[in-house]
Amino acid sequence: MHRLPTLELDWLRAFVTVADARNFTVAGEAVGATQSAVSVRIRKLEDRLGQRLLERNARHVALTRFGMSFLPDARRLLQLHDDAAVRAIGSARSRSFELAVSDHTAGDLLPKILGPMRELPDGRRLSVVVGRSPELAIAFAGGHYDAVIGRADDFGGEGETIIEDRMVWMTARSFEWEAGQPLPLVLLSAPCTVRDATLTALARHDVPWREAFVGTGVAAIQAAVVAGFGIAALEARNVPPDCVTQGAWLKRLPPLPPTRVVIRAREATATDAQIVRMIASALKQVAPRSRRRAR
Repeated sequence: MHRLPTLELDWLRAFVTVADARNFTVAGEAVGATQSAVSVRIRKLEDRLGQRLLERNARHVALTRFGMSFLPDARRLLQLHDDAAVRAIGSARSRSFELAVSDHTAGDLLPKILGPMRELPDGRRLSVVVGRSPELAIAFAGGHYDAVIGRADDFGGEGETIIEDRMVWMTARSFEWEAGQPLPLVLLSAPCTVRDATLTALARHDVPWREAFVGTGVAAIQAAVVAGFGIAALEARNVPPDCVTQGAWLKRLPPLPPTRVVIRAREATATDAQIVRMIASALKQVAPRSRRRAR
């Protein structure tokens, strides 16, 4: 009897995640593996299929023609598996509602906002993961989490708007930028849409800059600015109380774009929809903090 070839789920998940992210490092973070492990899984899948799925070099990842035709089949196989797993392990899953939230959404206010919802209307517990919008968007597309909250830019503009804000330049009250010197920037590490918006604004106005501090989360950026490392761009609601967003030399910096936070949820039960409405309503109450004026 002829034995049919099999396709490992880890290989398929690695391929679909890279196809969505177009980046091996980001895909690795989404599936909990190293970049090299993701590459190995995709090579094994290509060997089993006898076809190239991706064209890649140091800067670019693209689907081959075969990869484009195979991607919908790979998605269907993963969806069938994930649906079966949810049904089979439903009793364990039903004990929690998994929410992923962008680090930018509400900063240090997030525990206070979501704390009262630890127990949900149907007896489940709220389980919260805080991460970065691009990675959460990829994970959600890959079947993770019941709902996800993040920057609209990272979710392709899809989802219900829950917070609208503006990006502002901020720095410590005592900090001064010497005229003629590159702007010392406190930046989030790539990939990050806030980082991209910051650098795009400076490039359009020919403002020279240098990296003074690079961090992986909003809390690190806030701490570095308060410590006097330099200037950062964040949403107005995330400006620490002891920082300023206005002043003679800050006004020389280029304007920054508005921002929007959205919530996306899976089509599920009526209770799930009620939970999503509760979370969205609580976060909509987060008013952007007013700008601090320089002394």
